[in-house]
Amino acid sequence: MFKVSALVGQNAFKNAALVQQFMKMSTVSHEMIKVERVGANKHVGLITLNRPKALNALCAQLMNEVDQTLVEFQNDTSIRAVVITGSDKAFAAGADIKEMVDRKFADVYSGAFLSNWTKIADFRKPVIAAVNGYALGGGCELAMMCDIIYAGDKAQFGQPGKPVIAAVNGYALGGGCELAMMCDIIYAGDKAQFGQPEINIGTIPGAGGTQRLTRTVGKSLSMEMCLTGNRIGADEALQHGLVSKVYPANEVVQKAIQLGEKIAEQSPLIVAMAKESVNRAYETTLTEGLLFERRLFHTTFATKDRKEGMSAFAEKRKPEWTST
Repeated sequence: MFKVSALVGQNAFKNAALVQQFMKMSTVSHEMIKVERVGANKHVGLITLNRPKALNALCAQLMNEVDQTLVEFQNDTSIRAVVITGSDKAFAAGADIKEMVDRKFADVYSGAFLSNWTKIADFRKPVIAAVNGYALGGGCELAMMCDIIYAGDKAQFGQPGKPVIAAVNGYALGGGCELAMMCDIIYAGDKAQFGQPEINIGTIPGAGGTQRLTRTVGKSLSMEMCLTGNRIGADEALQHGLVSKVYPANEVVQKAIQLGEKIAEQSPLIVAMAKESVNRAYETTLTEGLLFERRLFHTTFATKDRKEGMSAFAEKRKPEWTST
């Protein structure tokens, strides 16, 4: 059995590279997601939900694989942004109801049920959701966990760090919607659909749907979606601020990757600060948020990247970031 601990010794620097290589190799064991490193400089991690027969319904194994991959990406210094997407038909059509139907109150209350669903919201790098097709229930909540949402024409984190982008094609329902909302940014395909249909099966959203959706689209629309299970399309999601861009279905993932590449060109340290400050707006009063923003702004002046960025601007050259 491969032991990471065995790598510690005189060849620490060499062994660190082996650890990094081992972490990258570990992605091949995934069964319900596809993992790639994309972009010109391979600075963007791409996670594709891959349960097509179940419309990417969010089961425990799939969410565990997403969680494990995010841990790998977080520890991989070459990855500076992450894109999460699904298929053309469905980003994620909610939680796997078959897996939940026999669960008892004691199991879900005292156990770890849904505990890994919020890991995206705690991820320390920016997340972009690229949504095409349906994003209903948990699928919608999943998209809203991302930092930015891009929607195809068919279609906040508590901690600082790398951005995560949701690229939503097709359905983002229930847990699929919640997953997208955990991301920093959501891009959607033009046929994407978002919704929280949990009410139709006698329950309510359980991974942030009532909270993130309300903060994003407002009480009235959120209440309507949660009380009726009604869906909204990509254009309406854009109108209400749930997604930041809508693209043709066949372009949304590439657009999300391009966004990740653009973010990756910036200082990872300063990106983390900006992300933390934006997310703080959801957690504090305006007065507290402004003070927090000012403190982080002042903090940038203690970094080498701030000096490098301003010097490069004055000298009309491209900055060379060190994330220090």
